[in-house]
Amino acid sequence: MSTGRERRTGAGMLRRTTIDTEQVAAADRFDMWLDVVARTASPLRIRTEHAHDFAARAEIIELGPIQVVNYRYPSLDGVRTPKLVRQSDPEIYTLALTVNGDGVANQAGQSSLLGPGEFTFYDGSRPHGVRHLGDDDGREPARSVVAIIPHGALPLPPDRLAPLLGGRMSGTEGIGALLAHFLVQVANHPEQYHAADAARLGTVALDLASTMLGRHLVAEDAVPTEVRRRALVTQVQGYIQRHLGDATLSPQMVADAHHISLRSLHRLFQAEESTVASYIRDLRLARCRHDLADPGLRHHPIQAIAARWGFPDKAHFSRVFRSVHGTTPQAWRAGQAELARKVNSTASTVNRVGAD
Repeated sequence: MSTGRERRTGAGMLRRTTIDTEQVAAADRFDMWLDVVARTASPLRIRTEHAHDFAARAEIIELGPIQVVNYRYPSLDGVRTPKLVRQSDPEIYTLALTVNGDGVANQAGQSSLLGPGEFTFYDGSRPHGVRHLGDDDGREPARSVVAIIPHGALPLPPDRLAPLLGGRMSGTEGIGALLAHFLVQVANHPEQYHAADAARLGTVALDLASTMLGRHLVAEDAVPTEVRRRALVTQVQGYIQRHLGDATLSPQMVADAHHISLRSLHRLFQAEESTVASYIRDLRLARCRHDLADPGLRHHPIQAIAARWGFPDKAHFSRVFRSVHGTTPQAWRAGQAELARKVNSTASTVNRVGAD
């Protein structure tokens, strides 16, 4: 169901709701935003100089146990008072990444200045305050990507998390950078994922968030072993994806980059029912297949495409490709071109019939 205020996706895609205050009259926009905040996070008392025309937008993406919200809003100050906590306690944590603008966070006696690329962490069951200021002294909107996590979904004891409340954590290095990239990717391109991906994506976000919080507590032992293992797998896979074009990429190189032994790396992938070498090979072949099927790259030599993804030796690439796909790269490319031609021809025929 959809209204002028909210737009939801159809079946098959990640479940998400887009709320845009500019779809209603200027005088109604701020009240609408207060309702959005109350429904997606913990209710706040909000003050802003833009209440007369509060142009803001939120896209709420459901990822199994958690929600990811992509916020854009004018400068504001928000306070969650003890009275609001007593009136409504959704029992959630909020892990917020500042994307644009500056901010101030405070909770549990800790106050932090925030800039783009930095996380802060709140417990909605406790009073806290937040201030967001967009660029150019508030004239440009502030932007944040927020993970809303139920207390019970985060595998860390609440009393251990208290030192992090209202604090600042980097989203530009280590696990924090991986988590920031993941959240921003999902928030900016939810259309690239299917509803069937939601639970797994939520688990990845929780694993990365738990590991980042545990490391900032210098208490990684508080994070369950399986959570740490999955987070490390995600980190390793991200590294491999970023270095696919390097022909020297090897399991030893991956292990060294993550300060673990080669044996530990192999054990890590055993639980994934794969090996490091086969993961690298399969990912390289997938990128090659994509480029070989791309009509825009049809004039690029096959060897140039192979070398781009880490297969500098023509004969070796051909052998690997044939062993996996049962045909040569050239024959596969020709087959994809013929398939595309037939699909386009069918589509043209359907369009002509429809026009008639």
